[in-house]
Amino acid sequence: MKIFKRMTLAAVTGIFFMTGITETHAQSNEEALQSTENKIKETEKAVQQKEKEKQSINSDVQNIQSQLNSLHTVISSNKKELASTEKQISEANKMIEKKKKEIVLLQEKVLSRKDIIENRLVALQQDDKTSVVIDTLMNADNFGDFVARMGAVTTLLSADNDILKQHQNDLDQIEKDKKEIDKQEKVLEAAKGSLAAKQAELDKNVAKQTATLTTMQEKYSTVVNEIDAASSEKANLQSELTGIQDKIEKEKEAAQKQAEQVAKQQAAEKAEADAEAKRQAELATAKKEVKTEPKQEVKTAAATEKKATVSSEAKETKKEESTQKHSGKEMYVEATAYTANCAGCSGVTATGQNVSSGTHKIIAVDPSVIPLGSKVYVEGYGVATAGDTGGAIKGYRIDVLVPSESAAKAFGRRTVKITVLN
Repeated sequence: MKIFKRMTLAAVTGIFFMTGITETHAQSNEEALQSTENKIKETEKAVQQKEKEKQSINSDVQNIQSQLNSLHTVISSNKKELASTEKQISEANKMIEKKKKEIVLLQEKVLSRKDIIENRLVALQQDDKTSVVIDTLMNADNFGDFVARMGAVTTLLSADNDILKQHQNDLDQIEKDKKEIDKQEKVLEAAKGSLAAKQAELDKNVAKQTATLTTMQEKYSTVVNEIDAASSEKANLQSELTGIQDKIEKEKEAAQKQAEQVAKQQAAEKAEADAEAKRQAELATAKKEVKTEPKQEVKTAAATEKKATVSSEAKETKKEESTQKHSGKEMYVEATAYTANCAGCSGVTATGQNVSSGTHKIIAVDPSVIPLGSKVYVEGYGVATAGDTGGAIKGYRIDVLVPSESAAKAFGRRTVKITVLN
């Protein structure tokens, strides 16, 4: 009885210890879950901030692009105006060239008249003009000749005046044309210089705005890359979160199974306690009856009591042996079933044991996990010998030997608790 109580206490203590470990793991995973959720929130907040920054930069880029478009419009207009001015300058240059040619012609006329005028002046200096006219008239042969000479003198004098007058007009025109040319050249050069300065200023503004735009575009690209990185980090955290949630679910399931085991253990303990109480009550009743019966019957009762006591102790011993037999290293494995008479099977295990009869309790194991020859208690199968191996039996997997293929199919694939017995 004492042994049973000790074993029961150890089993309950072990279950509560495992429960405590599960609760500790659950608490740790809950903390990891909360930490990951906080990281996801921080990442989402960072992404939102970067999105706002991205929108702001994009707005600045659009404004700069609009300004550049306006500048290009002004530049285009200025270039047209500059082209128009260049055309005017070209036309003015043509006019100036024409004027220059006219001046050259006038200068040539003036030069040719200059010789005539100089000759006339020399003649006038040598002979008095009045004397020449009188001599010309006085030498007339008759009155008709006089009249003719008079007309010729008048014509000559008039021609001299016209030549001098034309000469002066040509000289004045030359000076006037020169001044007009100078004026036109100055106006056109000023206009051209103004447009060139304006173009230079526009080019400078374009270069400045282009540099700003490039900077903004680089900043925009950086923000986009940061958003992509944050989104990737968020995806990784989401994956990590899912993994933690799955782990928590599995631990909850394990905790539930442990709780069920505790409940079963408690029910078994209660049933055992009830049976013990019933046995004690029956024993007390038997003792009471012995006191009231004759000595011979007392002996019989004593023998009955002794027999009952021996039977109880035998049960305790058997239960203790069963408990000890199942004590050892516990683990959970994935279990399947196989038969000795399958197609291609030899009926002989890896350790050389013939199991063709199908009645042996043999399991196939991974020797690196469960040593061959070990006695192993398999939940739902019983105590078996680790006496076989298999190509697919790796790690925490076992294959239990059953009598037939139908039994193997009925066993299926399940996760069971096993104990490698000491």
